[in-house]
Amino acid sequence: MPQEQPRTARIEARIAPDALAIVKRAAEIQGRSVSDFVVAAAQEAAARAIEETQIIRLSVEDQRIFAEAILRPPEPTPALLRAAQAYRTLFITEEP
Repeated sequence: MPQEQPRTARIEARIAPDALAIVKRAAEIQGRSVSDFVVAAAQEAAARAIEETQIIRLSVEDQRIFAEAILRPPEPTPALLRAAQAYRTLFITEEP
């Protein structure tokens, strides 16, 4: 079981009385303090929000175009060929 880190920061929030009643009831159901319940709920919501930014959603047509580009990539342009050669010249050394 992960060790709980000591709490060193404080946040405050204003909440409507009816919303507080719901939070208190949910905390009671889970056997937690209101503070523990709110912190856990905030952490879960934050993790979900961060995770959602990591997922790329594509339409069916965009998925098809992406797969096509991977399966049949276009020929490299002259600029890309020059860049690849410059990279090899600068960074790749042949060992004897």
